[in-house]
Amino acid sequence: MKIDLTDTTSSKINKALMNGRRSIGTPAVGMVLTLVIVTDEENAYDALKAANEASREHPSRTLVVIKRVSRSPRDRTTSRLDAEVRVGAEAGTGETVVLRLYGEVINHAQSVVLPLLLPDAPVVAWWPVNAPLDPAKDPLGALAQRRVTDTYAAEQPNDELEARAGAYTPGDTDLSWTRITPWRSMLAAALDQVTCKVNSVEVEGEEFNPSCELLAMWLAGRLDVPVKRSVSSGPGLTAVRMQTDCGAIVLDRPDGSLATLSIEGQPDRAVALKRRETSELIAEELRRLDPDDTYAAALKFGVDRLGDRATDGQGPAADAAAPATAPAKKAAAKKAPAKSAAKKSASKAAAK
Repeated sequence: MKIDLTDTTSSKINKALMNGRRSIGTPAVGMVLTLVIVTDEENAYDALKAANEASREHPSRTLVVIKRVSRSPRDRTTSRLDAEVRVGAEAGTGETVVLRLYGEVINHAQSVVLPLLLPDAPVVAWWPVNAPLDPAKDPLGALAQRRVTDTYAAEQPNDELEARAGAYTPGDTDLSWTRITPWRSMLAAALDQVTCKVNSVEVEGEEFNPSCELLAMWLAGRLDVPVKRSVSSGPGLTAVRMQTDCGAIVLDRPDGSLATLSIEGQPDRAVALKRRETSELIAEELRRLDPDDTYAAALKFGVDRLGDRATDGQGPAADAAAPATAPAKKAAAKKAPAKSAAKKSASKAAAK
């Protein structure tokens, strides 16, 4: 069932929700949390589809906040709230309200959302794109116990990771971190099978994929060993190679679906390690509402590491700069003999 409301208010939206539940014969509210999705019109469909699929595991009231840009100065001074209320089959196993904000009300989105939150239920805020640098200080983020962002959607993922680390607040998380959960589980299980000391690690993946950086940060922090970040054509993470006293441990996934785990002295094993959909990622994040201390430790460790890599000649940035500096050194070496010859001739002339 779908109910369209034009130029409405939060109280009218609440009444429409109650009337919708009565119409389909489910007056009781059986939802466990409120999911607030802050997005734009372009990405709203995909985000809502993922939330509806995740609601099969976590029945929730989903509030989609879309801030519409006004075209003219007159429209910017006119506040309006349009809503689309969905209950029943239209909203998965919960309820969905699509809120479109116009004009000055865009700056007060929290006042619209607050009356629509489920009473005595957790609140999770999710920014599929264009997340604020400090989600906890955002007016909508301040209403939530958990704040989910996605660094993969940023134009400069490494800069975004540094900003996230500086503004981290317990309750923040990132879908780029959620994507590597199977990798972390598999690597931890592999290390449990050996008693050797890890000496170095190499993480291989796409160049602009923050999941690779986060995995490298996590391994560097946990194992306290050098971690090299290599670039591949993808898709996503492609391999992790750990050098130990007893030989190499390699988890290789070249096709984004099936991986091979190789441990020295043991037969190779095929491991299902497919890339997961957004609905699976958001469903995983909704399973826990407490702060993720492991993510916080990896994130904060990684900021310093990323800064070192940019200046100490390690990592892709330094490798890319190396070919440009080599010719310059050769040119300088050629100029050096010319300078020494000029000095010798000048000293001879002075002696005469």
